[in-house]
Amino acid sequence: MESITDLERCWFLSPPWGNQIPPVEVNLSEKVYLKTNRTFGYCCGVQWHDNCWNYVIEIKNDFIYTTKHQIIGTGQIQPSTLTKPVFVLGDRIMLCFPNHGTKQRLVLGIELIEKSWFYLVELASPNFAPSSATTNRFSLVREEDLVRVNV
Repeated sequence: MESITDLERCWFLSPPWGNQIPPVEVNLSEKVYLKTNRTFGYCCGVQWHDNCWNYVIEIKNDFIYTTKHQIIGTGQIQPSTLTKPVFVLGDRIMLCFPNHGTKQRLVLGIELIEKSWFYLVELASPNFAPSSATTNRFSLVREEDLVRVNV
């Protein structure tokens, strides 16, 4: 059982992007131009998915998930009274709730939802079941359910 825990810990702490975290195309709260819709919006989230950064763009209370190829950053950051996220992409954190084996994880995404910061983490390790039987291994977790791990 101890070897399984060690294997899981290695899995959860191995960054999916390799040795160096790739730069993001735009920052959180940055005004962006969405090419496909020919309109402007604001970046309210970034998450690692399908081997690249995906961006959550808010346009008139609608949310569009897109890659860097469909957006152009303006460099203009939306003024906000919200506090900045406590964690950054790639931070090592500890889950503060039970029943998830090893508790250390990496922050794989950040998203602003209803004026609160949420962080994308991998909750379950991959399994070898057929794809139709797999469940979503990733979840958005509230800031108060995480603690930073000092490395």
